[in-house]
This record gives sequence, C-alpha cells and structure tokens, in this order.
Amino acid sequence: MSIGSNSPEDERPFEDVSEAAHPSIGRALQQARIAAGLTVDDVSTATRVRIAIVHSIEADDFAPCGGDVYARGHIRTLARAVHLDPAPLMEQYDAAHGGRPAPTPAAPMFEAERIRPERRGPNWTAAMVAAIVAVVGFVGFTAFKGDDGTTDVADGTTPSSSAPATPTPKTEKPVDEQPEPSDSAIAAAPQDKVTVQVTATDGKSWIFAKDHNGRMLFDGLLKQGESQTFQDSERVNLVLGDAGAVELHVNGKKIDDDFQPGAVERLTYTKGDPQAG
Repeated sequence: MSIGSNSPEDERPFEDVSEAAHPSIGRALQQARIAAGLTVDDVSTATRVRIAIVHSIEADDFAPCGGDVYARGHIRTLARAVHLDPAPLMEQYDAAHGGRPAPTPAAPMFEAERIRPERRGPNWTAAMVAAIVAVVGFVGFTAFKGDDGTTDVADGTTPSSSAPATPTPKTEKPVDEQPEPSDSAIAAAPQDKVTVQVTATDGKSWIFAKDHNGRMLFDGLLKQGESQTFQDSERVNLVLGDAGAVELHVNGKKIDDDFQPGAVERLTYTKGDPQAG
C-alpha cells in the first residue's frame, strides 16, 4: 500500500486544544490538505515534492529538506497547493529558525550572471578585431617602410611586385584560424534533440528532470560546481528546488532568466528553445 494513497478522512488528526489556536507549520499544512480533500500522493504529484519530504514537513521535521532555503521553498510550494497563504507560515518558520536568510549573496550572484555572458561573447570579437588590425597594420607598415622598395623604384617594377607578395599569405592565415574557436567553443547540441545542462554555480539545489514520456532522468541534490546534462528527442521537464543557485544552458545557449534565490521553478524546454521562448 502506497504511503500517500490513504484518503484525507483517514488522516484526520486528533483534536489538541493547545494547538487549535496556533497550529505548527506542519499541522497547518496537514489540516489544509485534508480540508481540501487531498492525499499526500495528490500533493506530491501536483508539486513534485517527494512523498517522504511531504510527510516530514507535516510532522514539522525539516531536516530532509536539505537546509533553510529548500525548506522555505517547499513550505511555500505546499501551502499554495493546499490553498493556504504561505506568508504566515514563512514568518513562523523564520521566527523558529533564526530569521530569514540574509539577502546579501543575491547581489554578487546577479552581478556575476550579468558579467559572465557579456565577458564571454565580446572577448572573441575583440580578439578578431585586434588580429585583423594587427595584420592590416603589419601589411601597411611593410608596404610603405620597406627599404628595398624605396631604393629600387627607380630601377624598375621588380621590387613593387615582390614587396606585396610576401605579406599576402599572412593576411589569409589569421582570417582562416579565427572563426574556429568562436561560435563552436560552446558544445554543439544536436538539432534533432533538446539538450539541457544544469550547473550549480551559486550553491546547491535539488533537481528533478524527466523526458517527454514522463520517465525520470534525474532526482537528487546538485552540489555547487556540479553539472548534469539531460537530452530527449522532444522535450525535457525540469523542477529546480533553488532556481537562483543554478545556471541553465539549453541547446548550447545560456538562459538569462533572473531566478530568485530559494524559488522553486518548473520549466519545460523543447528543440526550438530558447529562440522560441
């Protein structure tokens, strides 16, 4: 028998006068779920929060969440699923666990998000421009300065034909070599599939991924610096436990959405993304 297959009526808690006026977070979520006629299985399916974690939170055990950021995200998600205002629950959680996490790391994170893509693209353009300018300058310098050209002009046309002949192959080599590392430096994703890469850049995040058939591709914690790549012929469905801590590349291109720290995001990407939005 499944853990969450029990009916809401079977889970009706005993009346406790001391908790009636001000129930705990877990008790409030459980009562709201039962009042909505939902089982733990129903809530888990709707929110993608695992059944074991739903049971733990309803028992006021937040350790399986993996930290305050994840616990706050799960509480907010479960509250919305059972039609409960999450704000009082968040205040209650913060009061019991030392207050809301300091928002100071958010500023450097978003600055880094903006700087990284800008620094990555223009560097190749600057390198190409610098190389072309250097080649053109070298050709011009050689053509106008050459000692052989100035002394032999009076003798005939022999030096004029030989002077520009030497730098001609030099202009072709840099032009052929420069396009190779630019656009192909990012991994070339196959066009007949959707490829999604998730990298934990600013902390750890719980990740859940499945393909278009509903088959689970990944379900676990991605630590800072770790990366996972998912691929499917049609689409990849994602649930990010802490969207603000991860960086996404879809079909070889970076996704620049400003996800908030601790926010739980549900995303779907296809072969046409991100161009198709």
